[in-house]
Amino acid sequence: MNIIISNSSNQPIYEQIVSQIKALIISGELNEGDALPSMRLLAKELRISVITTKRAYEELEKEGFIVSVTGKGSFVASKNLEFIKEQQLKEIENHMQKIIHLAGLYGISLDELIEMLTLMYKGE
Repeated sequence: MNIIISNSSNQPIYEQIVSQIKALIISGELNEGDALPSMRLLAKELRISVITTKRAYEELEKEGFIVSVTGKGSFVASKNLEFIKEQQLKEIENHMQKIIHLAGLYGISLDELIEMLTLMYKGE
């Protein structure tokens, strides 16, 4: 599992870990039942505190992406396709909010935005 941490990012380290593991699960690179590295091993590999990896794993478990079994480790949870789709839509909505904000600042109309999106979506 390849996780890259940026110390210059405004995003906290545990959130960087969470978002990258989510992306690996959603993309299918990590599958149901796959074991994640232990919290200690991941902390050692990333040269961060075990408390940080613990927080990331707790967040992933709370959101239903992983399950932890005492004495055995943490594993990718069974995929709830509806939940994953909702996560993907939420991420797209966040990006769209930024686009809408910028369009407003630059005086770009809704029709122009729709036209731009349509062209980009079709690869033109």
